[in-house]
Amino acid sequence: MVAILAVPAGLIFGSFATVVAHRVPRRESFVAGRSRCPHCGGTIAGYDNIPILSWLLLRGRCRNCDASIPARYPLTELAMAGLFAATVLILGTDDATELTLGFAFGALLVVITLTDLERRVIPNAVLGAGAVVAVAVAAVGDPSSLPDRAIAGAAAGGGLLLVALVYPRGMGMGDVKLAAVMGLYLGSSVAPALLIAFAAGALVGLAMIARGGAQARKQAVPFGPFLALGGIVALWYGNALVAWYLATFFNG
Repeated sequence: MVAILAVPAGLIFGSFATVVAHRVPRRESFVAGRSRCPHCGGTIAGYDNIPILSWLLLRGRCRNCDASIPARYPLTELAMAGLFAATVLILGTDDATELTLGFAFGALLVVITLTDLERRVIPNAVLGAGAVVAVAVAAVGDPSSLPDRAIAGAAAGGGLLLVALVYPRGMGMGDVKLAAVMGLYLGSSVAPALLIAFAAGALVGLAMIARGGAQARKQAVPFGPFLALGGIVALWYGNALVAWYLATFFNG
C-alpha cells in the first residue's frame, strides 16, 4: 500500500524536480510564480500541469503557442514515481528515517541529473538544500549516525577533490560537492556508490572511444549522472555490498 501511494507522490515530486532543474541554474525562484512556457512565456494553467496526463492530452504541445514540450518532463515524472515505489519496496517501511532519507536523496539525484545533462552544472543551491535535509532528518531520526555520515561525506568529497586536482578536465568541483553530500545520505555505503559511478563512467567512455575513435576522448561527458546511478544502487543495496565486501576480504 505504501509503495502504491508512493507512485502519485513521485509523480508530483518529479514534476517539481523539473521546475527546480529549469529555474535554479537560471537564478529564478522555484517557489514563487506560476509555471510558464519557456517558448512563449504564457502561463500554464493548473489543468495543463497534471503530471503525465496533461502532456498526453496536449500531445506534447503547449496549448498557447503549440511549441513542443520535451518528453523529458513526463519521463522525469515517471522516473521519480518508479524511484519512490522501488525505494519503498526495497528498503521497507520499518525505518521511517531511512525511508525519508531515501526519498529526499532520490529527488536530489534526479534534479542533479537533469541540470548536469542539460547545462553541465550541479547547482550549489540544490546541493546545499540537500545537505541541510540530510543532516536535519538524521538529527531527528538517527542522531547517533551523524558522526559516521560526516566522516563519509568528508572522505567522499576529499577523495574526489584529489581526482579533480590531478585531472581537472575530467572532474568538476560540482562533482566533488555532490560526492560529499552523498556521504551524508549514504554513510559508509558511499564507497560502493563511487566505485559504481567510476565503473559506469569508464564503460561509457570505452564505448565512446570504440565508436568514435581517438576523437571521442575530447568529448565532455558529465559525471553527475554516473554519481547519481551509483548513489541509487548504494541507497538500495549499499549495506549489503559493504557487508559482502567485508565478509569476503576481511573475514567479516
